[in-house]
Amino acid sequence: MINVLLSGCAGRMGRVITELAAQDPEIEIAAGVDLITPEGCSYPVVTSVDECKQDVDVIIDFSSPKVFDAILDFALRTGTALVVCTTGLDERQSQRLSEASGKIPVLRSANMSVGINLLIHLLKQAAPVLSKAGFDIEIVEQHHNRKKDAPSGTALALADSINEACGGTYHYRYDRSQVYEQREKDEIGISAVRGGTIVGIHDVLFAGTDEVIELKHTAYSRAIFAKGAIAAAKYLAGRAAGFYQMSDVIDG
Repeated sequence: MINVLLSGCAGRMGRVITELAAQDPEIEIAAGVDLITPEGCSYPVVTSVDECKQDVDVIIDFSSPKVFDAILDFALRTGTALVVCTTGLDERQSQRLSEASGKIPVLRSANMSVGINLLIHLLKQAAPVLSKAGFDIEIVEQHHNRKKDAPSGTALALADSINEACGGTYHYRYDRSQVYEQREKDEIGISAVRGGTIVGIHDVLFAGTDEVIELKHTAYSRAIFAKGAIAAAKYLAGRAAGFYQMSDVIDG
């Protein structure tokens, strides 16, 4: 049995993970961290990770950048594997996480779904060919009206995968409203839409002369992210220190 500490257990994703973990005989939520205790919660919940007394094998962090440093400190102090699903980390926090992977197993993904990670794989194959052929690249992401960060971490991960595959030749354009000029060839436009209850839509457009190729992923339920997080926790438990990705989980 793999024992998990769930950071952000009272949030939307935390509640979905709790429900799915209860149906999985290989994993158990041993404790949670959040400011409130979800109704009907079957495990102890603390408001600060330092108050956690349970022995855990893996931390799943679906919280916020504000509490990330405390979660990482706890993981390092206890030698606990860490699955980071929180988006919006700044450069300093990302650097800390990278350094921590030398001491503990770390898996970070802006999006835990199998579909998105397969899309990243496809983009790495398509982007160099279409970029060389002169196609412009635009990314449009859509999320619910309660999402605070924009663009989404997934949109940035898609852009980074394209840029990496093309040798780092692109820069990102987030807003055209203040720029009265023709689109540059070496830019990737990234646009964010916020409204309603949209779980997540990511649309990558390669726009060429007289033709457009569109690669799109639509999430209809948060369960796909929860399933990915649980799969990542199972994969990471007992691993050696290092920096892992969802592609490692998918490949087995």
